[in-house]
Amino acid sequence: MALKIRLARAGSKKRPYYHVVVADARSPRDGRFIESLGSWNPLLPKDGERVKVDADRVKHWLSHGAQPTDRVLRFLDEAGLAKRDARSNPKKAEPGKKAQERAALLKKAQEDAAAAVAAAAAAPAEAEAATAE
Repeated sequence: MALKIRLARAGSKKRPYYHVVVADARSPRDGRFIESLGSWNPLLPKDGERVKVDADRVKHWLSHGAQPTDRVLRFLDEAGLAKRDARSNPKKAEPGKKAQERAALLKKAQEDAAAAVAAAAAAPAEAEAATAE
């Protein structure tokens, strides 16, 4: 049986409140669970007590092979109960392929326009030099 430590939503419409629970991975999000380990109230200020977790029970379930979800792993990392690896995606900030193509076309058009302006500025100067001779 694959165990997950995850969030089960409670609260009313537009007023979320979550329970941190241990459940079988196949059970529904808000359905049957094995044990409740704590709670998370996202409506409270971030510097307050938003997350409450029973550390002993979390350690117990982690030792029995329960896998925390990403969000719960963040909470456990803040509490010092589990280690969360920092994610690094250096390509995330790069523009997409089509945006890069558009930028290249725009740059080429600007260079062509600058060359045309330079040629237009040089042409009257050459014409004046030719008439002066």
